[in-house]
Amino acid sequence: MRYNTLGHSDLSVSEICLGTMTFGEQNTEAEGHSQLDYALSQGVNFIDTAELYAIPPKAETYGETERIIGTWLKARGRRDDVVLASKIAGPGPDWIPHIRGGHSRFNAEQISQALDASLKRLQTDYVDLYQLHWPERKTNYFGKLGFRPDPAEQDWTPIHETLQALSEQVKAGKIRYIGLSNETPWGIMQFLSVARALQLPLIISVQNPYSLLNRTYEIGCAEISYRESVSLLAYSPLGFGVLTGKYVEGTADDNARLNLWPHYARYSNPQAVEATKAYVSLARKHAIDPAQLALAFVSSRPFVGSNIIGATSMAQLKTNIASIDVELSDELLEEIEAIHQLWPNPSP
Repeated sequence: MRYNTLGHSDLSVSEICLGTMTFGEQNTEAEGHSQLDYALSQGVNFIDTAELYAIPPKAETYGETERIIGTWLKARGRRDDVVLASKIAGPGPDWIPHIRGGHSRFNAEQISQALDASLKRLQTDYVDLYQLHWPERKTNYFGKLGFRPDPAEQDWTPIHETLQALSEQVKAGKIRYIGLSNETPWGIMQFLSVARALQLPLIISVQNPYSLLNRTYEIGCAEISYRESVSLLAYSPLGFGVLTGKYVEGTADDNARLNLWPHYARYSNPQAVEATKAYVSLARKHAIDPAQLALAFVSSRPFVGSNIIGATSMAQLKTNIASIDVELSDELLEEIEAIHQLWPNPSP
C-alpha cells in the first residue's frame, strides 16, 4: 500500500480508501465487518462514511452504515489504526425528507446535532475528517455540468458561519480536519478565502466524482488541488461498477447496483456505454482486469489523495485493493487519452 498526506494536514492516508455506503443495504453487518478486517490487513487505513448511508437513502437505513462501522470499532479496538471520515448531509426535501425534514443547514445547531449523532453511531469521540456532503446553496453537482441561477433560491448559511461552527467542533476535539464534497471551483475557493481571512480551519480535501467516465475535476479543480493543497478524494472511480465491464459484457448478477436500482443512470447513457466498451476492450488487450485499469488510472493522478473503492463481495474488494499494484505504461496512458478524446466526460 502507498500513503499520501491529505492537504496541509498530518493525516497519512492509504491511496485506497474503503467506501462503505453498501453496509446496511447490499451488505450485512457481518459482511461489513469482514470487509473492514480485510482492508486493514492489506494496509488500508482510511474509511469513508456519511450520516446519509446506506445507499439508496431511506429512513429505514439512515445512519446504518455508521452504526455498522461503530460496532466493528468497538469489537476490534482499532480506532487508533484508522483515519475515519464522515459527512453531514445537505438539503434535499425531495429525496431525503427523513434527514432534518429535508432542510439540512450547515449552521452551528445542525452541525452539532448531526456530528453528535454520527459520533454516537460510530462509537468514537472524534472523526478525523468531517465533510459537507454537498452544497447547501443551489449549484451544479450530482451530474449537472452547467450552472443555472435559481431566482427562487432561499437563503443559505453564509460560509463564514459554517466555518465558525466547524471550528467550534475542532476546538471541542470532535473533528480533526474539515473537507468538502460535490463542490465546485467557486465553492472550494470561497471556503479557502473566507477561512484565511477569518483565521478559521482550512479545508484539506474535496470528495468529488472522478473516473475514466468523468474527468471534469481536471478542468476547474485540479489546479486548485495543486496550488492550494486540497486533496481530491475520488468517489465512484468505477462509475457505479460499470467500468468493471460487467454490464456491457452481461455478467452482472442480480445484486449488482444498477440491476437493483436502474434509475441511477448517471453512468449508463449511450455515450458512457460506448466509452466503457472502449476502456474494457483496452484493458482486455493489455491483459489487465478492467476494474484495475480504471482504478489504477485514478490512483495515478497527482491531485488524488485517496481513491474511494466500494464492493459488495469479498472478491470485488480484493480485486479493487490489488489495483494499487497495477502500473500503467506510457503507451497505455496514451491509449486512454485517445479514448477520452473520442468520448470526453460522458458521465459528469
